[in-house]
Amino acid sequence: MKKTFIFLFLLCIQFVNSQELALVKKNSKIGYISKDGSFKIEPQYKSARSFSDGLAAVENGGKWGFIDTKGSWVIPADFKDAKDFNSGIAIVQKDKEWVYINTKGEIQKAPASDKLFDFNNGVAFIRQNNKVGLINNKMAVVLEPKYDQIKPFENGFARVELNKNWGIINTEGKELVETAYSEIGNYFKNTTWARKDKTFGLVSAGKFIPVDGAEKIYDFDTQDLTFAKKNGKIGFIDLKGNWAILPIYDKARAFSKNLAPVCIGSKWGYINPKAEFIIPPTYSDAEVFSSNGLAPVKESNWGFINETGKLVIPTQYGITANGFVIALFVQQDKGFINGIARVKNEGKWGFLKPDGTVLGNQWFENAELFSKSEKNYTAEIAAEKPKQETKQEAKPTAKTVKKTAGKKK
Repeated sequence: MKKTFIFLFLLCIQFVNSQELALVKKNSKIGYISKDGSFKIEPQYKSARSFSDGLAAVENGGKWGFIDTKGSWVIPADFKDAKDFNSGIAIVQKDKEWVYINTKGEIQKAPASDKLFDFNNGVAFIRQNNKVGLINNKMAVVLEPKYDQIKPFENGFARVELNKNWGIINTEGKELVETAYSEIGNYFKNTTWARKDKTFGLVSAGKFIPVDGAEKIYDFDTQDLTFAKKNGKIGFIDLKGNWAILPIYDKARAFSKNLAPVCIGSKWGYINPKAEFIIPPTYSDAEVFSSNGLAPVKESNWGFINETGKLVIPTQYGITANGFVIALFVQQDKGFINGIARVKNEGKWGFLKPDGTVLGNQWFENAELFSKSEKNYTAEIAAEKPKQETKQEAKPTAKTVKKTAGKKK
């Protein structure tokens, strides 16, 4: 009981002291701003990355090291290259060799692997003889290499391939869905979609449930409905595999705040779970609602509406997600994230507040998403309690690419 109290106390301390910083580029130099719009660290770096685990990788004189949120050097710039910290571990290039270090800059001896992989959700891939397994941030093997591929972990779960069949594991290496499917989706409330031979359906409690006529099923997001295709049209199914909303739409995206963007012809609007149009289809594009109740909509450019359909921020911006990618059927974070939206206007990047004002009244040559600057305790805990994990945020300055551990190419 005492340990539990101390643990919760530490988490409360961490929450109180937490802050978010965003990497921005001004006058060809990189610095970091806080959510009040002021510079926490003045622009002074030629190359740098976002904060993670309380540290940011920055370049100095052609070498990379790590600074804290005050701009002080914590790990000297002794490396040829450096990646971001995650779960208390980062990959750095020392001389010609890539190695793991901890937040003190100490080299960590890892189990043998054909290459080093970034940590995510408290674990990292290891690859031996074209098979993939897992290690934790204590450099202990969690899962002996046995799979042909492991996709990046999301919320503590990953898709795995063995002999061209797919299943799902957790960060402890436990197989939650057997590798028996031709395709498989994300893991949501103990359920996933899957394709068995040519049939699409849901897998729940180890049982495959075909979905009538489904030609494709997309990942569940935050609600118990996801969109699926039948006869070339899009509708929505529930967690039991029933068609909750008939497939009559040309395009669709996920439900959020009980509203889903759908397209009829070339116009987008929003329906509720009863398939009633709450916001008529009048936009050339539309995205899901953020937790603050605003959604991006497009006319010639992007603006934001509230849940009643009122345009609260004019359609004059470019919107961005992780890497500024707008995907047709892939749900990504766009628009407002934790109360701030990253947008582009006349070739410059900046941040909008929900009232439409520009954060700090400043525009930048480049601006990355805000990222937590405090040490990421949850990532370290996740090695023991994977269900507490959250999705890894995209990293800045370099093109964001999710890496899958698999066969050599």
